[in-house]
Amino acid sequence: MKAREFDQKFDTGENVSDLVDWSKARRTNTQTKRVNVDFPSWVVSGLDQKAKQLGVTRQSLIKLWIAERLQ
Repeated sequence: MKAREFDQKFDTGENVSDLVDWSKARRTNTQTKRVNVDFPSWVVSGLDQKAKQLGVTRQSLIKLWIAERLQ
């Protein structure tokens, strides 16, 4: 199947999962890059409380919230 045919099927909402070699599938833009952000202590306390409430780490909560805002 040519790429154009695949794209047309995908764009029209057809199920193309049988046409994909999932063993070769890769996510893009997953390279991590460290950043440092300074927060006031009251913000860190609030993040820690919310993270504990949700049962996740502070870092996971920050990543989730930022990702949600960028979508």
